[in-house]
Amino acid sequence: MGKDYYAILGVSKSASEEELKKAYRKLALKWHPDRHVGDKQDAEVKFKNISEAYEVLADKQKRQIYDTYGEDGLKGGVPPSGGGGGFPGGMGNMGGGGTTFSFSSGGPGGFAGFNPSNPEDIFAQLFGGGLGGLSGMGGRTRSSQFMDTDNDMGNHNGGMSSRRPNEITRPLACTLEEIYSGCTKKLNVTRRVLGQGGAVSTSEKELQVDVKPGWKAGTKIRFQKEGNDMGHGAQDIVFVLEEKPHALFKRDGDDLKIDMTLTLEEALCGFKKPIQLLNGKTIQVNNTSVVKPGQVSRMAGYGMRISRQPNSFGALVITYKIQFPTSLTLSQKEKIHEALAQ
Repeated sequence: MGKDYYAILGVSKSASEEELKKAYRKLALKWHPDRHVGDKQDAEVKFKNISEAYEVLADKQKRQIYDTYGEDGLKGGVPPSGGGGGFPGGMGNMGGGGTTFSFSSGGPGGFAGFNPSNPEDIFAQLFGGGLGGLSGMGGRTRSSQFMDTDNDMGNHNGGMSSRRPNEITRPLACTLEEIYSGCTKKLNVTRRVLGQGGAVSTSEKELQVDVKPGWKAGTKIRFQKEGNDMGHGAQDIVFVLEEKPHALFKRDGDDLKIDMTLTLEEALCGFKKPIQLLNGKTIQVNNTSVVKPGQVSRMAGYGMRISRQPNSFGALVITYKIQFPTSLTLSQKEKIHEALAQ
């Protein structure tokens, strides 16, 4: 039984072009192999099926043939249903114009069958370019002295919006520790170039990104003309900084937020608790006053580094959560009544 392209994209058989595009964007971002280092092989299969499904359903002719004859008829070649036969290009009706072709002509009035295009080419059309592996492999390095940065751009919508027309955008995920101290990321990219006669050559290059202390999510690092060149000029490669979730801290601008759970005894009688900061140092939080549920305290100078003021830091913001006992004995209640009555 052939593939159900509608099920793969999670759309109905009456899905519009916009619905198809929306479904493809969501799934392609979710299953792009560069985001699945641990299960890359499985992600590659899913990514390929998602791309193939979109390529067929987004093209009116392929979709009509698929709806009539299924996957076997589409790929094996079927008699034309009237009209001018098959397109000589596989991505001609997908918006923006295709740059690679795979739906070959089988002669007058027919076609030889559909061969799926490279999934990265389809991804490139919808997102502005394709990018190869992002592993920390060796090779020629172009360091961040050649890169442009657009710092502290918070509204980047997952790294895929507000891009220039001819650029490849990819997320650059960093831990809060890496952003706090600054770090160097070496990323291997595969560049594809369309040559004369339609031949595509590939080459690998290592790009180096120097993440500065305190950079915010959304900061863009641009490598000009280092991306694919499929006949319309070399694309820029743009990495968009993303913050990985942290087990303890949540960043809010230049501040770091943390929840601290106290027992009822600690909330009423005082406490002394350690917190390990992002730089590895440990501080003690002391309190002798009564703490209410949801109460917040700020410790200036213990937050995130401020990127444009290297020796300055935000605040550590602590929100207290009180853990109440689930039950009390009669004796405990009497003692509490006695203590509070004084």
